[in-house]
Amino acid sequence: MSLLLYNFAHSTCSQKVRMVLWEKGLEFENYYIDHKIREQTSEWYLKLNPNGVVPTLDHNGSIIIDSSVIIEYLDEVFPENSLTPEDPVERAHMRKWLRYFEEVPTPSIRVPTFNQYLAKKLAKYSDEEYLELANNHPVRKQFYLNMTKGEGFDDRQTEEAVDRLRQTIVRMEKGLTESGGPWLMGKKLTLADYCVVAILDRMEDLGLAGVWKENKLFIDWFDRIKQRDAFKLTFFKNTRLSEFM
Repeated sequence: MSLLLYNFAHSTCSQKVRMVLWEKGLEFENYYIDHKIREQTSEWYLKLNPNGVVPTLDHNGSIIIDSSVIIEYLDEVFPENSLTPEDPVERAHMRKWLRYFEEVPTPSIRVPTFNQYLAKKLAKYSDEEYLELANNHPVRKQFYLNMTKGEGFDDRQTEEAVDRLRQTIVRMEKGLTESGGPWLMGKKLTLADYCVVAILDRMEDLGLAGVWKENKLFIDWFDRIKQRDAFKLTFFKNTRLSEFM
């Protein structure tokens, strides 16, 4: 058995997969893609992952891409310490959470992230270089083109993103109320919990924790997650942008 994870230490999608690997007690090898030289858009990496993003999982030569697909794959192939409900209806409800987290907070967190940490770094690019950079990111091209080079996203785009993140907290608070906790699916910790943790940690790192100051059930849930070994092992020194950049 061999698991090799191509990832960034500070990528939220990579962190999501690392947490699941640690929670399940699976041994794996880290290959940290060098983002400074845009290694994720290099010819060799695009052969593995044509989307040009991280993470990518190599399991004995089988290549699995997309972080949510990877965590579901891991839980199917390695059923020990399962993070998926046995009941089909409950599994469907878990996947409902996964799809929601992919659709709403996952793209939204990129906006304040780029505004605070990456936009200014891109100011040094000429217009031609910036266009080339955008074109070299197969699934992120329009994201780069929608951002003003060197400035980031405008106030409207930023507020829309933060509002979607705020909606996520409200949805989770409601879900925890209905499930009775302590986890999103009730008594069982599942992939649904780990799917969103890295995004929330990034929000905290960006100074957006005030969004959930009134959501007690959510705060208690997040505190429980932070006490788990998988969380502590995933967020080692320099994995947060405020430490790294």
